Amino acid sequence: MAVNLSGRNFLKLLDFTPDEIRYLIDLSAELKAKKKAGELHKYLEGKNIVLLFEKTSTRTRCSFEVAGHDLGMGVTYLDPKSSQMGKKESIEDTARVLGRMFDGIEYRGYAQEIVEELAEKSGVVVWNGLTTEFHPTQMIADMLTVREKFPEGIEGKKLVFMGDAQNNVANSLMVVCAKLGLNFVACGPKEQMPVAELVETCKAIAAETGGSVTLTESVEEGCKDADIIYTDIWVSMGEPYEIWGERIRLLSPYQVNAQVMSYAKPTAIFMHCLPSYHDTNTTTGAEVAEQFGLTELEVTDEVFEGPQSVVFDEAENRMHSIKAIMYATLKQPE
Repeated sequence: MAVNLSGRNFLKLLDFTPDEIRYLIDLSAELKAKKKAGELHKYLEGKNIVLLFEKTSTRTRCSFEVAGHDLGMGVTYLDPKSSQMGKKESIEDTARVLGRMFDGIEYRGYAQEIVEELAEKSGVVVWNGLTTEFHPTQMIADMLTVREKFPEGIEGKKLVFMGDAQNNVANSLMVVCAKLGLNFVACGPKEQMPVAELVETCKAIAAETGGSVTLTESVEEGCKDADIIYTDIWVSMGEPYEIWGERIRLLSPYQVNAQVMSYAKPTAIFMHCLPSYHDTNTTTGAEVAEQFGLTELEVTDEVFEGPQSVVFDEAENRMHSIKAIMYATLKQPE
């Protein structure tokens, strides 16, 4: 049976079947090929979308804007200073106003319940560009990237997330790996592991798809024979700067470096959703280096810039996957 996602919200991957996720990856690859070939694909001409950002982002904003324009849509961007949502206007009222003006709403910000309420009250399609709990658009890009690097198939591949395994990216990776039959490993301190309820949910899903979910504090055990080593920054946007000291204490043993990569397969790839503190060429990187004496944080520059790194392929794929998500959910049902 053909997959039909028309009119569906895209809030978290737990809402989608493995076949639906694979369909979005396939569609991402198809639209990427059209983009590379210079083939116009303004399939959603006449539609308008709004990007509602409570947390700023380079990749998410650019991906939605370029993808929207490629599809022929009008795109309006509202940054944290351009919207009264949650300040002078309730989320419910904001949703009902935007739903009268736009065909789709992207939200990037804080609690998952906010994007869920936008979807419930707006009456139009809503996409989760990032919440505290989940980052589902990143996952379609990530799985497209993994598939490109392992064309023989991604089922059964071992993906290890290093570091803060309770953040939104780690949560979402655990979900998508379980859905698609990959072996997911969260490798980090016990204080930063995903919540037990989500772990049990993903283990149950993985039992049906042939995947697995493992939590470990052992770097060597976790990364042994890995196909993909993945990490993210240690302090997420919106968290206070004051927690850097504690996170560095907890997570420094889980830095991705040459030793870590040596535990993985020789064919392994390194992934990171970006931004990354692999040097001191950022304000935060420089401040952390001055205060704590560390010039590289979650990943060393050697690995980030090395031949196994696919981080910029991954970043580009955000645009293609977001385009696929918007097209699939806004197009007329077949």
